Amino acid sequence: MEKPLEGRTVGWIGTGVMGQSMAGRLHAAGARVTVHTRTPEKAAALRAFGIGWTDDPRTLLSDAEVVFTMLGYPSDVEEVYLGARGLVPALEGDSPPLLVDMTTSSPALAARIALAAFDRGALLLDAPVSGGDVGARDGLLSIMVGGDLEGFDRARPFFEVLGKTIVRQGPPGCGQHTKMVNQTLIATNMIGMCEGLLYARKAGLDPEGVLASVGGGAAGSWSVANLAPRILRGDFDPGFYVEHFIKDLGIALEEAHNLGLELPGLALAKQLYEVVSAQGHGRSGTQALYLALATLSGESASGAS
Repeated sequence: MEKPLEGRTVGWIGTGVMGQSMAGRLHAAGARVTVHTRTPEKAAALRAFGIGWTDDPRTLLSDAEVVFTMLGYPSDVEEVYLGARGLVPALEGDSPPLLVDMTTSSPALAARIALAAFDRGALLLDAPVSGGDVGARDGLLSIMVGGDLEGFDRARPFFEVLGKTIVRQGPPGCGQHTKMVNQTLIATNMIGMCEGLLYARKAGLDPEGVLASVGGGAAGSWSVANLAPRILRGDFDPGFYVEHFIKDLGIALEEAHNLGLELPGLALAKQLYEVVSAQGHGRSGTQALYLALATLSGESASGAS
């Protein structure tokens, strides 16, 4: 069977919880993928499947037609793209690769990097995603894209391997603004989901039976369908790190302030997640909010079952 990306060349920077699965999917679809990590050990699992590795991300600019980044923080994005050894200063030639940053980062930074890349003859898309580790593994991500239409068309075959919902939202920075909407919607929904499970438990109900009733109604959501069952199993492993969610909520609050908006629900969610982190769960999944709320209620934090 012909693979959709057979013969295509990809550079990938960032092999965390989601980046590793996403790079692996591109490889499985036939692309020749080379990854950059600071140490080869972090790419060991991908290398075992025949994916290449380089210790210098700038080599990807000559070896790949598109270079993806999936990093942790805006400071990482700025360093990788605009730093002294960054991608943008190293761009040269008449046919530079397409650059695609899939990190959740600052809209203003995305626009600044896109302009710097354009000045050197390259296009950059900001394309953050939603769907967690499951969506990354199964190619079901929602991909929110900001940037030039030409770049979007060039990236689409790769996006179609990674995601199910792919929408160009507008010029540079618009993908990141859309992700801030996404995180704002999730933030208070997570509070409601965890509090609902606590209520069910305290009332002596069967939490799994409760989810069967409410999950298909107006209270249904991705978090209820995917994260509530993890809580019931006592599974707080990361599909998305608490510490990264706190970063995202901080960006969203800053952008809201710049827009003249007051979002008290978002502010409350950030405060509660900071409690989660202070309890030692910064590297747990976002469903670990249940643990903090259980503690605040004086309940056992061993799960809802």
